[in-house]
Amino acid sequence: MSSTQTAPDTESGESTFSAKHALALVTLLWTVALSPITGLLAGNAQAEVAIHFQTTQIAWFTLGSALIGTFMTPFAMKAAAMYGKKRTLIAVTTFGVIGDVIAAAATNYETLVVGRVIAGIYIPSAFLAYALARDVFPKRLVSTASGVLAASAGIVGLVGPFLSAWLLDTNGFRAALWFIAGSAAVCLVLQIVCISESPVREGEARMDWIGGMLLGGGLTAIVYAIGEGSHWGWISGKTLLWVGGGLVAILVFVAYETRTAHPLVPFTLIKRRRVWTVFLATSVAAGATYAVGTATMLLTLMPDIPGTSDGLGWSVTKSAVVSAPLSILVIVVAVLAGKLARRFDTRLLLAFGGALTTIGYAVGSQWHHSEWHFILWGVFAGPGMGLIVSVMPIMVLQSVAPEEQALANGSQWLVQGVMQVVITQLVFTMMSQDGVVAHGTQFYRDSGFTNAFLLVAGACAIGTLLVATIPKARPVDAIDAGQAA
Repeated sequence: MSSTQTAPDTESGESTFSAKHALALVTLLWTVALSPITGLLAGNAQAEVAIHFQTTQIAWFTLGSALIGTFMTPFAMKAAAMYGKKRTLIAVTTFGVIGDVIAAAATNYETLVVGRVIAGIYIPSAFLAYALARDVFPKRLVSTASGVLAASAGIVGLVGPFLSAWLLDTNGFRAALWFIAGSAAVCLVLQIVCISESPVREGEARMDWIGGMLLGGGLTAIVYAIGEGSHWGWISGKTLLWVGGGLVAILVFVAYETRTAHPLVPFTLIKRRRVWTVFLATSVAAGATYAVGTATMLLTLMPDIPGTSDGLGWSVTKSAVVSAPLSILVIVVAVLAGKLARRFDTRLLLAFGGALTTIGYAVGSQWHHSEWHFILWGVFAGPGMGLIVSVMPIMVLQSVAPEEQALANGSQWLVQGVMQVVITQLVFTMMSQDGVVAHGTQFYRDSGFTNAFLLVAGACAIGTLLVATIPKARPVDAIDAGQAA
């Protein structure tokens, strides 16, 4: 590992947030929440966008930004370690603002897609925010801050559907796109003003452009193939060609990285049992909990057509109201998880969260036909998801040194993203097997929703079992943190 440039430990022993800490927390929370809220608004707007621009290529409206985000993540990881996390965060957010403005002002679909692709460069900002939390908060606050950032999943789940319904139903897709651009611009200003730059650096490092192209390109090819697999056919030549090409690129990346003087991702980091087991267990559990939103959205919003579609036919507003208790539980538990992590082994918290989500989605597989059914399984799934998403970044904190934080968070983010895409596509496959195509539209039957929830429950169970492979880590209060505090 290269030498590290750090400032002396400035731990003050504070246990409460100052005004400076509060502003930094709001900024990082905004940063973490912006990508999922953008994804939610874009996902709900895509039908209107397709009709307005009369396009059959609507998949690129959301897929383009996801692919460029996957491709750019390895470069953002290395840039953060070399030049500073704040500088890198501001750079990717600036591209996000530019892309969002281009998309919002677009007069044709091609320009709209270009804007969305440019905006996708912002996607790595979430892991950069988690990495920054280690440096901008004192030791006694860093786990609490990480838990609050993780609560963004619940905040987006609670507020996002209401915001989406108001913007789209009242003002159309343009309002949603301009809201995204305005939110990104405000976020950029907050980042510049309210966050201190981390002094933690990876000394004597150089950007590994070849390694980044191989890893980013390989992962992007695989994600693209998985995203299109249900349309191309899972064993079609086109799918196998993209997946095979991506795997070859990754294998070449591994061979290249073991010989280069300045590797993109030091394999001494990935090979540590504590690191790779944390990556695997958290990515499977988190990927499953995020993927279940696909099944839930289709179940609640698809129409109820006897013999064709077994959706519940709810409005966006009703779906938001019914899912609100689950989202509130996610927020509350995620905020409390930072304090719990200082008293209990984080492995136990992750396992408990995985067990709760397994129970919740197993219950949901059998009971998902009324408002009370959703509240019933949400009592288990909400706290479980809150524990998973909040303990995940804390476990990464416990596993690596300060100079490795950006690389570790970025690597975990990549693995989790691939897991989420894989599980999401498997969910679609499960639902489509028993579905019905009518007038060119795919509808889903109740058995498909049952199987989808069972699949997610099974993935959560696997993630829970994988916790047993994770070695014990040092206590949260013993981690090196607060270098910029």
